[in-house]
Amino acid sequence: MTVPIRGVLLDFHATLVDQGDADTWLDLAVAHAGTGQELGPIERAAVLERLDDIWSHARVIDPDSGRDHSPEAHADVFHRVMDGHVPESIREALYVVMLDVWRAYDDAAPLLDELRARGVRTAVLSNVGVDIRPVMEREGLRADAVVLSCEVGAVKPQPEIFLAALAALGVTAEEALMVGDSWKDDAGAAALGIRTLLLPRTRGPLHGLDQVLRLVG
Repeated sequence: MTVPIRGVLLDFHATLVDQGDADTWLDLAVAHAGTGQELGPIERAAVLERLDDIWSHARVIDPDSGRDHSPEAHADVFHRVMDGHVPESIREALYVVMLDVWRAYDDAAPLLDELRARGVRTAVLSNVGVDIRPVMEREGLRADAVVLSCEVGAVKPQPEIFLAALAALGVTAEEALMVGDSWKDDAGAAALGIRTLLLPRTRGPLHGLDQVLRLVG
């Protein structure tokens, strides 16, 4: 007999929110830097390509997700990834305005609200080195718990971070569902007996989160 799902653990970046349009991100950074410095079309195109896939580049130099243990480590890896690809003033501004361009998928807030209405508890479970709660508040994302790697001292796929989320919701592994985008990080939940749904990053306004409600029933 299948155990009903009483708690849903949700990854944040590329699951509930998209990191936004690279063009907008770069324009905000240039404006914030206030240098009046313009990037040439070839240089700009190269920067945009790197920004769009920046966390994949971060994995190359930080395969163990050390960046997600502290704000200092997170900033350091970001600057190392972008070093030499953009002027220093703009590079620093890119990090300052980074969270300003993160936007929730259109189906993210409705999913969290519907799960609450069904009596299913939710936890945002994120490998991240910065506090994402201001983004959640801005985007109307309401969860019962927020479990961040930089606060619990463990990163997905380590079991400790999943166990912290289960404890925060008061549910067992058998009663939980993990929803994320990464086979490397989020699929670690399956090793604990947590049912796991992987939805790779999408670029449009919807992320297919209605699939979660079908699994919850």
